[in-house]
Amino acid sequence: MLPTRAKTVPLPSDPRRGRRVHRLALLLLLAVAGAPPVLAQPAPAVPSATAPDAQEAVALIRRANRLFGTGKKEDAVFAFYSGQLRFRAFLAAHPDIDPSGAPALFSSLMETVGRPINEYAFGDISALIRTIDRVLTWDEANPAPGIPAAARQSARAGLIGMRDQIRTEADSIRAERAAKGLENR
Repeated sequence: MLPTRAKTVPLPSDPRRGRRVHRLALLLLLAVAGAPPVLAQPAPAVPSATAPDAQEAVALIRRANRLFGTGKKEDAVFAFYSGQLRFRAFLAAHPDIDPSGAPALFSSLMETVGRPINEYAFGDISALIRTIDRVLTWDEANPAPGIPAAARQSARAGLIGMRDQIRTEADSIRAERAAKGLENR
């Protein structure tokens, strides 16, 4: 039997399909030449709420919720602000993260767990300021290993700024709470 000659396939007349054929041919040529095609490179890993640093923050906030529910309110305030600081550092380290993932979880936790804890915490401004200072000391001694220093410092600066604002506005915070019928201890 004689070898048959390969059939040639005419390029399609649709210019869009022709471009696809040309791109495919270019990719094949690059693959044969040894250059890896751009499309074959893996996409960079996208952090999510399941990342270890986010999970540590979530665990701290959940612990705060449990402590608050069992009446250990001062411990709950510490755990909550520790978790919030860690979560804010995680988010600062990953500004391009999918907003429907970890940022949405953070917002939900701040609303559901944070609201009652903050309502309690702001009832004693002096104790809240002392707790925030303890959180900052704890964080300095126990930095989250997966968080870059710049993101960590950004989150810490935010908490320091909040503490300083609370200290400056303590009288007006107490007056506003009293006007709303909330306890000042």
